[in-house]
Amino acid sequence: MQTILGSGGAIGIELAKALTTYTTDIRLVSRNPKKVNETDTLYPADLLNTEEVQKAVQGSSVVYITVGFPYDLKTWQNNWPKFMESVITACKNESCKLVFFDNIYMYDKDHLDGMTEETPINPPSKKGKVRAEISKMILEEVTAGNLTALIARSADYYGPSIQNTSMLTEMVFKNLSKRKTANWMGSDTLKHSFTYTPDAGKATALLGNTHDAYDQVWHLPTAANPYTGREWIQQTAIAMGVMPEHRVLPKFLIKIMGWFVPVMKEMVEMLYQYDRHYVFDSSKFEKRFNWTPTPYEKGIQEIVQIDYSKLKGKH
Repeated sequence: MQTILGSGGAIGIELAKALTTYTTDIRLVSRNPKKVNETDTLYPADLLNTEEVQKAVQGSSVVYITVGFPYDLKTWQNNWPKFMESVITACKNESCKLVFFDNIYMYDKDHLDGMTEETPINPPSKKGKVRAEISKMILEEVTAGNLTALIARSADYYGPSIQNTSMLTEMVFKNLSKRKTANWMGSDTLKHSFTYTPDAGKATALLGNTHDAYDQVWHLPTAANPYTGREWIQQTAIAMGVMPEHRVLPKFLIKIMGWFVPVMKEMVEMLYQYDRHYVFDSSKFEKRFNWTPTPYEKGIQEIVQIDYSKLKGKH
């Protein structure tokens, strides 16, 4: 049995699809889980309830964490450490392996241009401090020999059928699809990596089913030489057949928007990721598994074909 905790989000869905390469015994856990594959087992649970987490993990050989708590600092501070402690305890009790889908918020902001698994941990934001804390919880248990686990880190991500969890989807794809002006933050002349969600799902499944991948950190496959913000908008507009109108949102405007749109308020402390090059290096994974990440142009085209096919060609 391989179990996904937080199975309903973009990454959980792609992971469930990919796991069928390795097993048909897949358990999907969330408040209201829905089947991705016909053979999936559904297990409704409150993942903030320690007893329910323990029951959800029972009988698993590998447990994947793809939970996405609401993008709110207080929620993160209250929920993530408690949840991670419950999962670690459950995995130790069941002697199962743990795979944590992580982000890069804990990295030093002065080392974002060429991030590797060795990038210094020095979180510049309060959300980053939460992420550093929970990844440390896992790695300390691994070092102590109490847990077999790995951390799979992703850059910001983009992909088909994403709802409300991708800046690129919300500010670029959706706006352009409605012939509205696309938005960007910080500077549109700086490079910004995005991990393609189908790649992330396949790679996480591969790591979880590779014995010698455990007890270390991996960057998930992400195309090199990322576009600048302006290029992301231009390439998306070309794929959609619309004009690449866009604007760069200054910090003060994002703060004002935060009064009305809560997620924008939460973005203010993360703006450092958009005022410098943000380049994610996944060469460790690519070399180990002989993997070529999906090129950005192809990723954009696939998203438009899946989510916006009725738009293209209409003027």
